[in-house]
Amino acid sequence: MIPVLVFDIETIPDVTGLRALNNHPASMTDADVAAAAFAARREKSGTDFLQHHLHKIAAISCAFRDDDGFRVRSLGNLEDQEGKLVQDFFRIIDKYSPQLVSWNGGGFDLPVLHYRAMINGVVASRYWEMGDDDREFKWNNYLSRYHTRHLDLMDLLALYTGRANAPLDELAKLCGFPGKLGVDGSQVWNLHQDGRLSEIRDYCETDVVNTYLVYCRFQLMRGTLAKAAYDAEVALVRSALSSLDGAHWKEYLAAWPAPQS
Repeated sequence: MIPVLVFDIETIPDVTGLRALNNHPASMTDADVAAAAFAARREKSGTDFLQHHLHKIAAISCAFRDDDGFRVRSLGNLEDQEGKLVQDFFRIIDKYSPQLVSWNGGGFDLPVLHYRAMINGVVASRYWEMGDDDREFKWNNYLSRYHTRHLDLMDLLALYTGRANAPLDELAKLCGFPGKLGVDGSQVWNLHQDGRLSEIRDYCETDVVNTYLVYCRFQLMRGTLAKAAYDAEVALVRSALSSLDGAHWKEYLAAWPAPQS
């Protein structure tokens, strides 16, 4: 089977970049620099959400499905710098050429990864292949919006119409999956300031599992998975999670009722 890589990132303000761009005095704390950026953005656009190039990646989580089974983890460790996380992500693509799956990856995750790869000097040759070296990528690559080597489920299900976009949490719950477990993206900066990176990574991991389960339901809907194969795939995910340590997986499974026999 073609390996499937579901990915999600969590970000914080790029405080170092904001200092360089805005000449903030050294006496300003990181929290003050971020607050100033949020205020300026809010005044200009009505939202605190910073532009993509001003996000720094705090965590990248992946769910990986291949002939060896289903696995989920966050890349790197708590001490790794952003550049290593980004390089590790693109190294997986270099090695496996997987089917990429995301929820709003085209609108957020991948543009941020592009900018952060450039800022950190990361090499991602397979990802940027568009047919010059591999002709198969001319007609189906990771970059063209309507190609499927990267499948942005949110974008496709909304038929590329922003006003029809659905939140992953709500769609996952409507499909009978756990959805989010009390943490959302708006809390990531505060968690990071408190040194709670492990909680950010845990949250990101549950999001990629939600995305993979919704992807399986999508494959059932389009007829790529028969009902028996879909049930087996969902059971595989449940079994894989039950073998993992971590309080977040116990909480996730507790929020996911087993199917009635």
